Amino acid sequence: MQIIAVTENKKQYLSLLLLADEQEDMIDRYLERGTMYVLDDNGVKAECVVTDEGDRILEIKNIAVEPDSHGMGYGRRLIEAIAELYASDFDTLRVGTGDSTLTIPFYEKCGFKRHHTIKNFFIDNYDHPIFEGGVQLIDMIYLEQPI
Repeated sequence: MQIIAVTENKKQYLSLLLLADEQEDMIDRYLERGTMYVLDDNGVKAECVVTDEGDRILEIKNIAVEPDSHGMGYGRRLIEAIAELYASDFDTLRVGTGDSTLTIPFYEKCGFKRHHTIKNFFIDNYDHPIFEGGVQLIDMIYLEQPI
C-alpha cells in the first residue's frame, strides 16, 4: 500500500471525487488549490484533497473510498498519513460534512470532535437537494482534531 501525491490531471479521479461531493462545480472550487493524494493498494482504493485554510488549519475538502473497499481502513489510513505528513506545518486538521449518520461517526472514530456548524450550507451552495442515507443534508458540520 502506498499513498501518492497527485500533481497533474486530478480530474482523472473524478468518479472518486464525486462519491464525496456530488456536484462537479463544487469540486472545482477547491481541487486545483488543494493537494490531492491517492491510496494505491493493487489499484487506487481512495483519494483525499486537502487545503491550507490559514491560521495553521489544514482542511480535508474531499475524501472517498471505492465502494467495494469500504470498511477496509483505507479512509482512516489516508487521514493518519495526512496528519503525519502535515504535523510540523499545521496545528489543526478540519473536515466539513453533512449531518449524516454515515459520515459523522467515521470522523469521530478517527479522533475528530464537532467544532461548528454552517446552517443551510447544502441548500445555499448546491443546485439540487443532496441526500445521504435517505436524509437530506442541510447544514455543514465541521469537525476538528489537533495534529
